Amino acid sequence: MSDMTDVTKDKLIADVKLVIADTEELLRATAGQAGEKVAEIRARTQDSLAAAKIKLAEAEAVVVDKAKQVGRAADDYVHDNPWRSVGVAAGFGFIVGLLIGRR
Repeated sequence: MSDMTDVTKDKLIADVKLVIADTEELLRATAGQAGEKVAEIRARTQDSLAAAKIKLAEAEAVVVDKAKQVGRAADDYVHDNPWRSVGVAAGFGFIVGLLIGRR
């Protein structure tokens, strides 16, 4: 379940980056538009975009931190249980070898 959550977070971050890029492109495309209403909308959009970038950076930091924690936990487990880790890796390699050999 945690892997699914991480994938969902990664997808969300990628989607937000895409929205930010599209919004920045839209702001550049409308830079020459005149009018009080357009200027107001552009200002609000730029403020929202700045806030979204900050939140995106925070979300990325959380995802990176979680990945580091998982890596440390795996490293600790391997150091605490080296032979079990070797056995699991060998078993996994054996199964992969069998699956590849069937082709």
